[in-house]
Amino acid sequence: MSNENDVYMSDGNVFADLGLSNPEERLIKAELARKISEIIANRQLNQAQAAEVLGIDQPKISALTRGKLKDFSIDRLIRFINILGNDVEITIKPKPESRSIACTTVVCE
Repeated sequence: MSNENDVYMSDGNVFADLGLSNPEERLIKAELARKISEIIANRQLNQAQAAEVLGIDQPKISALTRGKLKDFSIDRLIRFINILGNDVEITIKPKPESRSIACTTVVCE
């Protein structure tokens, strides 16, 4: 039995590394959900309170905080961030020449 582990260099997107469909969309959703969870925690809201603020039911908050994001669109997650009192700014700029393809990233302050 071998104790060796194969190690692979990531391209920065775990969903692409795993070969999942729509890796950029999945990464954007994950980053937005992480920020929503962080805001909820910082405001010390329980899931029922967060659900009331966001106008959804508690099981959906549970799914969101656990990363079960298939029923959430990017637009919906952005609206949640706005409801929680945060601006969302989308910036479009040319990709660096050092990179072969353009990408989408979420930057949280």
